[in-house]
Order: sequence, then C-alpha cells, then structure tokens
Amino acid sequence: QARARHKKVLKQAKGYYGARSRVYRASFQAVTKAGQYAYRDRRQKKRTFRQLWIARINAAARQNGMSYSRLINGLKKASIEIDRKILSDIAVFDK
Repeated sequence: QARARHKKVLKQAKGYYGARSRVYRASFQAVTKAGQYAYRDRRQKKRTFRQLWIARINAAARQNGMSYSRLINGLKKASIEIDRKILSDIAVFDK
C-alpha cells in the first residue's frame, strides 16, 4: 500500500527539479503545495479575468466618451443582459 501511494506521489511530481521529483518526502511536500496553489488559483483566475474584461470595456467606453459605470448602468436600465466577457470581446474585436 505504501509503495503504491509513494509511486502515485512521485508520478505526480514528475518534471519537478532535483529531489522534489526523486525523494518521496520532498515530492510529497511539493505536490501538496502545488495542489494548494492550483486550488487557490482556480478561484483567482475568475477574479483576474473579470478585472481584465472590465479594464477592456472601460477603455472602449472612454474612447466613445463614456465611463464604464455609466455604460453598465445604461445597459441595466435598457435591460440588456450581455455579460462582461462578451462586452469585452465586442470592445476588442469590433472597432
């Protein structure tokens, strides 16, 4: 059982540098930490992309003499339900 567990961890640590890919104790720590980073960053990715979309929409809105908040408010009042991802695509590709 222990051998199977160790093999599994070492397989996950393949490609890591030095002892992290060869020694079980080091590789276990590295794999655990990598899992923590992956968990955290899956959530962070959503925030980061939303920030990017808002920055792009804001830039396009200001080129057309309007602020981001006014644009979003206007869209909400007109009950236009386009999400920020699509709005940013429109801002980037339709010039």
